[in-house]
Amino acid sequence: MTSNPTLAWVAEENERRLQAGLRRMPRVRTGPDDLVDLASNDYLGLSHDPRVVGAAVAAAQQWGAGSTGSRLVTGSTALHLELEDALATHVAAPAARVFSSGYLANIAAITTLVDSDTVVISDELNHASLIDAIRLTRGRRVVVGHRDVGAVAAALADRPETKAVIVTDAVFSVDGDLAPLRELQTLAVEHDAMLIVDEAHSLGVVGDHGEGAAADAGISGEANVVLTLTLSKSLGSQGGAIAADPAIIELLTSAARTFIFDTALAPASAGAALEALHIIRSQPQLVADVRAHASALQWAAEQLGWTSTTPSGAVISLLVGEPRAAVAAAEACAREGVWVGCFRPPSVPDGVSRLRLTARANLGDSDLARTVQALAQAATEIGIAPIDDVGSEDTS
Repeated sequence: MTSNPTLAWVAEENERRLQAGLRRMPRVRTGPDDLVDLASNDYLGLSHDPRVVGAAVAAAQQWGAGSTGSRLVTGSTALHLELEDALATHVAAPAARVFSSGYLANIAAITTLVDSDTVVISDELNHASLIDAIRLTRGRRVVVGHRDVGAVAAALADRPETKAVIVTDAVFSVDGDLAPLRELQTLAVEHDAMLIVDEAHSLGVVGDHGEGAAADAGISGEANVVLTLTLSKSLGSQGGAIAADPAIIELLTSAARTFIFDTALAPASAGAALEALHIIRSQPQLVADVRAHASALQWAAEQLGWTSTTPSGAVISLLVGEPRAAVAAAEACAREGVWVGCFRPPSVPDGVSRLRLTARANLGDSDLARTVQALAQAATEIGIAPIDDVGSEDTS
């Protein structure tokens, strides 16, 4: 506890979070280790691919360590434009604009396209970056139940505003399920609304070539559809982008504050992401592998008694309940050599803390076997019984 009275409330809040099992600390990587990584978002295992790393090094050598300024001053290079063209082609959109993070891309898309005469209809499980972006606008926000198409239809029909924007993740970051994009786009067209889809967890994972959920659903490239992307997950790099109609890209370039006033994406990140895109296009087996591994992890977890979500991409959630139990389960996995995510409030609502596992395309049989062993140990430590043990009785 601090003796400074000005900070007394800060110390009290820190103590409250500690007692509630909500204290967070960065996990510092000091170098390569032998842990099986099921916590990162490196879905295709490309962050350490020599081709991707080599492209990052080459870009830094050609363009410098940093971009030196905003995109409208000195931060745009030919490499940024090449990446934008490649991203647009990959997700079947007519144009794209690169930002320095996916978070800033979401803020740019929503704050630029929403004004005081707009209703914004948001899925209750949307990512924090989408929620924060909506809060920054002057539009009226309507939060609807998860994947509730009927609630979206009602909100669109009842609106007094001239304009409407539907906002959704493609693959939801915690539960790993897929948004009903075709149905949402049908409603958007019927009600003259825009549809903003965050493809962070679907790019590189959904579709035969990892082109994303909107392209896979056949709605990418529609004039009213705006895709936000991240380069930091399947592409193994850093940064974000927006893919949309050229008129929307033009407006974002002139009006989006997170584009105008932010230092541009570093050339090394742009080079790495571009190379990763080339790899995905030439090796579609990576996309199939990550989905197969996600399904295998889900099946194994359920056999051990875990309650699991069904993955539409690489993300699997194992429901625990209380934060302390989730922390204990994650620590048990770590002792067995497996690094998993531990999601507690405010990342998830109260009472539904969970482990979050992210499959990777480059997991081997030994990695999967070790994961099963770790999940079995964690289940034992927090009192989860395997399927064969549930409801069994001692008849001796």
